[in-house]
Amino acid sequence: MKNLKVYHKGLIVVDMVNGFVREGGLHDKRIEAVIPYQKKLLDQYVKDGEMILFIKDCHEMDSVEHDRFGEIRHCIKGTTEAEIIDEFQPYLPLENVYTLEKNCTSFREAPGFTELMEDASNIDHFDVVGCCTDICVVNGVVGMMNYFDQNNRRVEVNVHQEGIGTYDAPYHDASLYSDAAYLLLAQQGAKVLRKEMN
Repeated sequence: MKNLKVYHKGLIVVDMVNGFVREGGLHDKRIEAVIPYQKKLLDQYVKDGEMILFIKDCHEMDSVEHDRFGEIRHCIKGTTEAEIIDEFQPYLPLENVYTLEKNCTSFREAPGFTELMEDASNIDHFDVVGCCTDICVVNGVVGMMNYFDQNNRRVEVNVHQEGIGTYDAPYHDASLYSDAAYLLLAQQGAKVLRKEMN
């Protein structure tokens, strides 16, 4: 296995899977709008040879998480919903790219996450993009920052608004929930990089 101490920066791409972007009960095609910005960051990380980590929401049919989202079964293991979107498939085989699956809303809890962070102990800067803003992104980032604090590790975490999206539904106001998530992330010490206004 590659020596992960060569990395000094990391890009975390949260849940850019078909089940949130293109199909299924929790998808919202508006999330496609953040793909070009994410791709720019991915290409820069590939050029720099720094770590890229894709997080995949991936559940069994009887996952208890489904109960918390109106019993909507989503991103079932072995289905296309649980696969990274087509635009990002070419990155997956690259040497500096890693993938973890999670069965909850926080990537901090994904099997292998702690070991990956320990092995890549020279990383002192993470950029985060993905979806969904107020659920998987905020839960993962806050959990990750708590992990770094617990281990007295100084790591800057940048959350890129332009590279993050969430879904809209009658019970889920995308704008309201996103604003609340960014306030919480900033309060917890993450740097929220605002969208540039054209």
